[in-house]
Amino acid sequence: MIEKNMYIRILSKDDLINSGCFDYKKAIEVSEDAFIKYATGDVVFPNKISVVFDEDSQNRINCLPAAILSENVYGMKWVSVFPNNPKFHKKQNLTAVYLLSELKTGFPIAFMEGSMCSNMRTASVGAIAAKYLANNNSRCIGFIGAGEQARSHFLSITEVLPRIEICKVSSRTTESVESFIAEMREYNKNIKFINCGNNYESAIIDSDVIVTAISSQEAILKAEWIKKGAFYCHVAGLEDEFAVALKADKIICDNWESVKHRTQTISRMYQGGLLTDNDIYADLHEIILGEKPGREDEDEFVYFNSVGMSFVDIALANWMYKEALKADKGLELKMK
Repeated sequence: MIEKNMYIRILSKDDLINSGCFDYKKAIEVSEDAFIKYATGDVVFPNKISVVFDEDSQNRINCLPAAILSENVYGMKWVSVFPNNPKFHKKQNLTAVYLLSELKTGFPIAFMEGSMCSNMRTASVGAIAAKYLANNNSRCIGFIGAGEQARSHFLSITEVLPRIEICKVSSRTTESVESFIAEMREYNKNIKFINCGNNYESAIIDSDVIVTAISSQEAILKAEWIKKGAFYCHVAGLEDEFAVALKADKIICDNWESVKHRTQTISRMYQGGLLTDNDIYADLHEIILGEKPGREDEDEFVYFNSVGMSFVDIALANWMYKEALKADKGLELKMK
């Protein structure tokens, strides 16, 4: 007999927050477990579909599917990235939604606002990399960029590097730096924040951890600014000059096979013959599983590049969906 009443749960950002999903400690845990599931064959990971609508600005809309077999879930993130939105339209540069289906009948179970989940996924992966690749005694973190991804990376990286006591912030506009500091100070009152305005060099000099999270496609980060022993988290597209990667003792990616075909800094270097497969030390799951050692020397400069893996997105979205179910949040839509 066919069941007549089937429901899909519609979840807003407020529904997710009110379900307790704005939890970076848990998000990092779920994300790290997703890499382990991927490495052990528990993940179906189809190719990302990306359509670029403007080569100069890199305006694009991506479709990222994945399944976590042991969790009985298959899902898709539909995400638009329009880097110039903040500058020209006063809107965020990233918007996303998720669709989840269960794998017993293939029926859709959730449609979710995805910007929060997507931002948390990116930052959680950066935090996992920092956990294994940054110096444990890191005291200073420096940011180029002060938007949503910078905020997310501050919250996630300070979870895994609790000795950080100074945060230096730079951005295109003074207003965005001031907003970052005012908001992040509420989350961590023990950290000293330094407003570097649009002086990017001052934000990076002497920083143990470096994060570039900018919406423009511009090689801002310079190799000469980077101290010995630093950990660099490269978040988006073209953010650093080629000399930064050439200076690195180790380059680690979330997934090099995915990165090499994109338009990020090291992707362009690979396509231009400046980097080869042999120049990439490891993928992140190899570090997590101990197949390759992470940081081996406090003087190593380690470069981490993340392009974004859909199986981490789906693992996080599925965790959020389950939390919303437990909290009975969201709207149930009957489907026949």
